[in-house]
Amino acid sequence: MVRVTVAIASTSLALGPEWLDPQKLLENLGPYMLVGLCFIIFAECGLLVGFFLPGDSLLFTAGLFVANGVLDYPLWLVCLLLTACAMLGNVVGYWIGHRAGPALFSKPDSKIFKKEYVEKTHGFFEKYGARAIVMARFVPIVRTFITAMAGVGRMDARKYFTYSFIGGVAWAAGLTVLGYFLGQLPFVRDNIEMMLILIVLISVVPIIIEVIKARREKKALLVQEADDITQQFKRID
Repeated sequence: MVRVTVAIASTSLALGPEWLDPQKLLENLGPYMLVGLCFIIFAECGLLVGFFLPGDSLLFTAGLFVANGVLDYPLWLVCLLLTACAMLGNVVGYWIGHRAGPALFSKPDSKIFKKEYVEKTHGFFEKYGARAIVMARFVPIVRTFITAMAGVGRMDARKYFTYSFIGGVAWAAGLTVLGYFLGQLPFVRDNIEMMLILIVLISVVPIIIEVIKARREKKALLVQEADDITQQFKRID
């Protein structure tokens, strides 16, 4: 495959330091670009220290690089490896939470790791488990910590890994494929930074929707409680 240079602006991505610019981060890996990319995706999904990594934009840029020959591997192979690394990261993250959770939350005087957090987490996954695991893939930082919290909350392993796989395919393969096809468009190649910023902004939409929904539910609950109290006073009168 003929290797071509991608026409990308040289200024760094506005949403982070220069060394986290997806293009420069991948280019600095040189011949180990695919290996490094796989490790980054694994770290962001499974190691708690990987929360700052730009997974969404890296996947999109990887797809663009495949389309332009910079990453000289078949698209199916890149998608397969990245999905596998995302899934493996979830396995490790769940194991960390499952094993380390009891030790962290067993200290009664701990101000950070409280047992009640485990109970709340368990209740959260019981109610939103499947949807939360899939949606979290597309939310920076959340996708890193939710794996460990699923283990801490003792979410059913079969359910967790099933929906982790669904989310992993949609996220790792989906964004890479999106970058591959959009990367062949001149407008996208010439405005890559704008595309990456747009991806980051879109990635936080699910959590914004959930916050708005939660506030509405809380408001409705408060209104219902006020109505109940009013009815009780009327009965007393």
